[in-house]
Amino acid sequence: MSKLPDLEGLAMFAKVAEERSFAGAARATGVSVATVSRAVSRLEERLGARLFNRTSRRLALTDFGHSLAERATRLYDDAEAAENAAREMSSRPRGLIRLAVPMSFGVRWVAPLLPDFFRLYPEISIDLHLSDATVDLVGEGFDAALRIAVPPDSSLVARRLCPVAPVVLAAPSYISRHGLPRHPRDLKDHHCLGYAYRRRQDIWHFTNSAGEEESVTPSGPLRVTNAEALVPMLLDGLAIAELPEFMAADHLADGRLTAILTEWSLPKGGLYFITPSARTRPARIGVLADFFVERLSEPAWRRSIDPACNSAHDS
Repeated sequence: MSKLPDLEGLAMFAKVAEERSFAGAARATGVSVATVSRAVSRLEERLGARLFNRTSRRLALTDFGHSLAERATRLYDDAEAAENAAREMSSRPRGLIRLAVPMSFGVRWVAPLLPDFFRLYPEISIDLHLSDATVDLVGEGFDAALRIAVPPDSSLVARRLCPVAPVVLAAPSYISRHGLPRHPRDLKDHHCLGYAYRRRQDIWHFTNSAGEEESVTPSGPLRVTNAEALVPMLLDGLAIAELPEFMAADHLADGRLTAILTEWSLPKGGLYFITPSARTRPARIGVLADFFVERLSEPAWRRSIDPACNSAHDS
C-alpha cells in the first residue's frame, strides 16, 4: 500500500457526503459517477471500513463515515483554497524572474529599462545574470533569457524582438596606416580581433549581392569573451574587429570608427526572448516578454545606425 494518503479518494468522499449522492458529487467535480464510485470504494478498502450504507433509494453515512466526513471536507476545502491561491499567484505578475542576458547588451540596453519595468510591476523582482556565455536555461534554473544570435536552439521557445547585424569596423587612423581592405580575403594581411563565444567557430563568413562567399579566420593579438573589450584596440587604431550594431552605433555616429567592407555582409542574427516552455507560463514572464517587445522591437541603435553612411569608401 502506498504511504501517501489517498487524497483523491478523500476528496471524492467529502463531495459525496456533502451532496448525499454519487451522481451529485460527479456533477460537482466534473467526472463520471463511475470515477466517484471507484474512488470511494478504493478508500473504503484502504481504510478497512464502510463509509456509506447504500440502498436503491437512499445513501447514508455510517458512523465511521460521520467520524471522517468533517476532516475530509476540511481537507477538500484547504486543497481547493491552496489551488485557487496558486492560480491567482500564477495569473498575477508577481514573484522572482531569473533572467540571463549578454553582458554588454544587458548593461547598455537592458539595465536602463528596468526602472520603468519595476514601476509598472512593483511585485516582480529580477535576478539579472550578465554573461556572454550561453547558459542552460533548464539545467541552471533560469526563467528566461535575451540572446543575440542566428536563430537559436529549437528546443526552446524563442520570440524574435528585432534583427541585429554585425558590423566590421576600423578606426580612420588604422586605415590611414594600413590601408583599406577591399575584399574579405585582404583581411589575412591585417590584425583582426577574435571573439571566444561565437556560437560555432570564430570564423567570419562574408557574402555579397552577387552571391560570392568568402570565409576569414580572424588573426590578431587579442581574443576576448566580451566584445566590449575589443573597443579600446579599435579606437586606438591597432586592429579591425566585428561588433554587433548595438555596440557599434555610438562609435560610428561620432566618426571614431568606420564600417568597412560594406558591400559584403556577415550573417545577420536577431535579438530573441527565450523561455524553456510556452505552456503554463507565469504572468510575470508574459509581462516581461511584452515589455521587451515594446521597448526593444525598434531600439535606438536601429533608428540611428546606418553603416553605409559611416563607411570607408574609395577616394
